[in-house]
Amino acid sequence: MLTPSIGSPVRATVRLTLYALWSLVSITVFLICRPLGQGPQRALILWHHGTNCRIAGFRVEVRGAARREHPTLFVCNHMSYFDIPIIGALVDGCFVAKSEVRTWPVIGIMAKLQRSVFIERVARRAADHRNELLDRLEGGDNLILFPEGTSSDGNGVLPYKSSLFAIAQSEVKGRPVVVQPVSIAYTKLDGMPLGRYLRPFFAWYGDMDLASHLWQALALGRCTVVVEFHPPVTIADFGSRKALSEHCQRAATEGVAAAISDRPSRRPEVLETAAA
Repeated sequence: MLTPSIGSPVRATVRLTLYALWSLVSITVFLICRPLGQGPQRALILWHHGTNCRIAGFRVEVRGAARREHPTLFVCNHMSYFDIPIIGALVDGCFVAKSEVRTWPVIGIMAKLQRSVFIERVARRAADHRNELLDRLEGGDNLILFPEGTSSDGNGVLPYKSSLFAIAQSEVKGRPVVVQPVSIAYTKLDGMPLGRYLRPFFAWYGDMDLASHLWQALALGRCTVVVEFHPPVTIADFGSRKALSEHCQRAATEGVAAAISDRPSRRPEVLETAAA
């Protein structure tokens, strides 16, 4: 649970009002543009998420580069519901979300409009979900997956669930599925390091109440978020989905540690990608 309230209630009120108005505008525009096909809709999704980031006061620092070829499976550590607009503003793709998100106010509607893939965490549905994900990849969609299966406190990365990498064992049009590890870290507030005390004001985990957490986060100032795109790989590089999962987890762990300590990534291939 979060301790004492800090920040500006006026700032939170203004941001929530702007978010509500922008959501209404976005939903209306999505519905109007639906007959135009996926091209315009994808552009609208990127625009929608980018505007949400600006409303919430996020300054996003990007390291490396997202793979541009479709399809790609992006796998990212998970700290907060704020991860959605931040990653969504950078990656043209569909999120893989737990089925409960369908019923969330506003967020559920937007998730459906953005063609998110909803999965149930039950073994009997595993084959169905795998086939749906494969259909999306074969149709040219990028997918965005959070393989921790839950959100963390923002100070590190939880173990990745290797079962969620089953789709990486498939081939799309005769080629292996390309997986790109991504790391996200909330690092500064108004230019000052967040530290362990303030980071939970943005990370959402455990039994935190969504409404009060959102209010508190929006009451704060400008938050810097570091998103790092690590080199793309395939399961052929590792031999098993467990080894692939462990590699992606290590990449995210290193990326988060580097971002929190305000230093460049130690992985030279990432720096080369960023300079390309």
